[in-house]
Amino acid sequence: MATDKTTVPHPIPAELAELIAQRFRVIGDPLRIRLLDHLRDEESSVQRLTEVVGATQQNVSKHLQVLHQAGIVGRRKEGTSTIYRIVDASIFELCEQVCGGLQRQLADLNAVIQGETR
Repeated sequence: MATDKTTVPHPIPAELAELIAQRFRVIGDPLRIRLLDHLRDEESSVQRLTEVVGATQQNVSKHLQVLHQAGIVGRRKEGTSTIYRIVDASIFELCEQVCGGLQRQLADLNAVIQGETR
């Protein structure tokens, strides 16, 4: 059975480690994660994203620019507005994996608090 998963070399070469770390830095900001979450289902204007996340237009635009430069979001002009959309949906696979890890960690912590053994 063929799979489309890429195998990461082990040990990871220094250059690849830097690229991976850069990707984590790009998505490592809570506001960027919230912006990506809002773009997950539909494209949106900067103005709309500003309203939804409760941040300034300047701040939202700055974070969208970082995501755009990283190739995670795309943009287009519509009149005087800039509309953003997800172009690299694989970012959500990473988020799902992180959330799964957090859920397991929380379950383990709850078990310890409740005096359960696993």
